[in-house]
Amino acid sequence: MTDMMTDAAIKPSLSDQVRRQPAVTAALAIFIGSGATILGAWFFQYGLGLAPCPLCLEQRMPYHIVIPLSLLLAIATYVQAPRALLRVGFAAILIIMVCSTALATYHAGVEWRWWPGPAECSGPMTDFSKAGSILGQLNNVHVVRCDEAAWRLFGLSLAGYNVLISLLLAAIAAWALIARRDPA
Repeated sequence: MTDMMTDAAIKPSLSDQVRRQPAVTAALAIFIGSGATILGAWFFQYGLGLAPCPLCLEQRMPYHIVIPLSLLLAIATYVQAPRALLRVGFAAILIIMVCSTALATYHAGVEWRWWPGPAECSGPMTDFSKAGSILGQLNNVHVVRCDEAAWRLFGLSLAGYNVLISLLLAAIAAWALIARRDPA
C-alpha cells in the first residue's frame, strides 16, 4: 500500500508535466488537433457525402504540412533537440496556421457574400445545354460552389470552424514559443 502511495506522490500531475515540458505538450496538442481536423473533413466528405469545393481542398493543405511537422517536433522535444530547432519548428507552425486562418476567413467571407470568391467555383453558371455535344457533356459535371455553405452549426460553416481551429492551433504554437521549461 505504501508503494502505491509513494508512486502516486512521485508521479507528477498533468499540470506539472505541462509546466516542465511545454514544447512536448504543445506539439502533441497541435498534432492531435490538426489530425482531428483532417479526420473531421474526411468524415464530412466520405461519411456524410458533402463534396468539398476548391477552397475547402485548399484549406486542408496547411494541415497536411502541420501534422507531420508537429509529430516531428514532439519527437524532437522528447529527445531534447536544441531549443533553436524547436523554436524554428513552432514558428513555422505559427506562420502556417496564421495563413490557414486567413484562407479560412476568406472562404467564410465568400460564403457570407462579403466579397467575391474565385470565378471557377463562385462565378455565374453558364447554360451549355444549347451548345454542341462536347459542351453539352458539361451539363453532367457537378461543380461544388465555394459561395454556398454545405453545412452550418450555430451559424458557422465548416470554413468558419476552420477559422477557430486554425487560430487555436496558432495560439498553441505561439505559447510553445514563449513558454519556459520549468526547472525540476
